[in-house]
Amino acid sequence: MYPETGLVFITPGRFAQEQSQGSESPRGRLLIACCRSGFELSQKVVYRYNELLAKNGTSCDVHHLANIDRQFSDSETCVRLDIDVSGDDVFLFQALLDPTSNRSIDQNYMAFLIAVRTIREWGANHITGVLPYLAYARQDKPTRFTREPTTAKLMADLSVVAGIDRLVTWDPHCTPIHGFYGQIPINNLESLALFSSVFKRFQSRPDVILVAPDAGASKFVTFLGRILNLNCAIASKDRPNIEEAEISEIIGDFSEKRVAVVLDDMISSGGTVYELVKKLVIEKRIEEVYLGVSHSLCMEVAYQRLLDLHEHYHLKEMVVTNSIPQTRQFCELPFVSIACLSDILARVINRIHYNRSMSDLMNRGRENVQEDTDRL
Repeated sequence: MYPETGLVFITPGRFAQEQSQGSESPRGRLLIACCRSGFELSQKVVYRYNELLAKNGTSCDVHHLANIDRQFSDSETCVRLDIDVSGDDVFLFQALLDPTSNRSIDQNYMAFLIAVRTIREWGANHITGVLPYLAYARQDKPTRFTREPTTAKLMADLSVVAGIDRLVTWDPHCTPIHGFYGQIPINNLESLALFSSVFKRFQSRPDVILVAPDAGASKFVTFLGRILNLNCAIASKDRPNIEEAEISEIIGDFSEKRVAVVLDDMISSGGTVYELVKKLVIEKRIEEVYLGVSHSLCMEVAYQRLLDLHEHYHLKEMVVTNSIPQTRQFCELPFVSIACLSDILARVINRIHYNRSMSDLMNRGRENVQEDTDRL
């Protein structure tokens, strides 16, 4: 027999009464957590979420459990929780690639997996992994004639076994990546609404053309072209070696075109963009070039190439997101603009937390632009 402690014993009636009097989601208390490399973006999301709560007449704030991973002296990863997460609805942020630290992708992934397992073992109701840049997504199939594993599937298996029951990611390189995660929901947030808004200034201009750097980006660029009422072109790209790109041809009507908008999911070494922009300027007589990129990996070689494009090949602006923490070096480039993902992620978390559909949220940006197009 335990002694009387004065603690309330929860009955079905009391629980129902508490639920009817409060506004807590049936998924549990909302908790936004992060590993060290996910701190910057998660902090911005928490701030934006609290702003939206206040704007809609709610004074309570969402809790932020920050920097839960650390390393022992032998380099093993350790995760410790400073609060009880039992029954919580946890959204765990991690930047798998963090150019602002000396932590590798593999180290950050391990920290994420251990953090998921920790939160699961200590009783969270739900764990949603928020990985804006999904590392290893490019390894979704073996390169032709080489003996490679489908590493993207391995990382998906590890994440599910660790304990996530949902994944939120931003513009992954492999769109069908959700198939690797089995039956858990995957929210692949696309950049269509973002770039529709960013480049709306060029809408219906006859001297502007959208350019896809390879076949993989052609559908995205074509759809954006329909929304903005712009012509499109596609580059024929080959990779003779790893991280090398050759642009053999750019297919499209460039008559009377003076402005090119190039859209891609990521810039790593910048080789593709570098060769493409030079070809646009030299062969197609393009006078202004604008880049829209979902993920900038902040590699030194890309920095030098982008600088050269700006100084010698009419690169006027590059818009990137903070899906990856951007280094000071890249942020200080005068032609670089950083689009923050805090608003879209705050709204996505809100919809998931209250079991609401995200269809209207995902379509909002494209519908707004489409309405403007229809009025022309």
